[in-house]
Amino acid sequence: MHEPVLHHYPSSPFAEKVRLILGFKQLSWRSVIIPRVMPKPDLLALTGGYRRTPVLQIGADIYCDSALIARRLEAEKASPTLFPEGQEFNVASLAAWADGSFFLHAATLAFQPEAVAQRFAQSPPGALKAFVEDRAALFSGGTFSRLPLEQARQQWPTLMARLERQLAHADNDYLFGEPSLADFAVAHSLWLLRAMPLTAPLVDTRLEVAAWLDRVLGFGHGSCSELSASEAIGIARTATPAPLPDEPCLEGGDWHVGQRVAIAATDYGVDPVEGELLHAGLEELILRREDPRAGVVHVHLPRLGFRVVGR
Repeated sequence: MHEPVLHHYPSSPFAEKVRLILGFKQLSWRSVIIPRVMPKPDLLALTGGYRRTPVLQIGADIYCDSALIARRLEAEKASPTLFPEGQEFNVASLAAWADGSFFLHAATLAFQPEAVAQRFAQSPPGALKAFVEDRAALFSGGTFSRLPLEQARQQWPTLMARLERQLAHADNDYLFGEPSLADFAVAHSLWLLRAMPLTAPLVDTRLEVAAWLDRVLGFGHGSCSELSASEAIGIARTATPAPLPDEPCLEGGDWHVGQRVAIAATDYGVDPVEGELLHAGLEELILRREDPRAGVVHVHLPRLGFRVVGR
């Protein structure tokens, strides 16, 4: 049994979402710190092109996108659950909104010019320029368009008021009564804003929201130990990918299992991953690819929000 390995960097909000899920489920995991900006040769040796953060590795199986990673961790340890019974659709839908529209608003506010200056005040010369250029490339070619700062400022009170109303009607201290994926998906955007003095009041002046956020962050990150990138690649090289899921395949009109395909996100970070399509399930697509350093790996990508093109 392979211990989960998270490829991430400390200031990544989507990595914080996954770290909190690891803490919620009290899992032990290995931490591989990756660069914040490209190039990321060690990560791409595992993913084959996917560059977004974080990535979860279990042996020779590589999981991309935090929504799919959450489902894999749910399979790793079913209790406590991320999807409370009877609320599965509501939880998944709110989490998807939080990772999309809500995060877009928060990121616009968190990376306004004054906040960026604070974030990079202690960074080496050239770090800010490299970050700006990297993020411009990350958001190029996808459907995820940047929000004007003034629009984000105007709409933020409405979003926070809706969050307050949901918390007021919850049966307990969390969005759907008990902790769920929705809490972690909303929390990571607020964690990003709270990290800087300029934007922290956007969260902390909303007392009920701030108290809820403290509860979610209180789950911590579980038990983690450091691992080098080369060690993680070595684990993949010596491991055998897990058996494929026992569920029917749902093929597309112009691609099918056994075919060489390219799979890419449609919103941002649209760099494709190419390989042999092994499985096309309701939630995940699985590619087989071979890398000179990592050997044979299975790369798992979400079905939702990703596009498959036959080669």
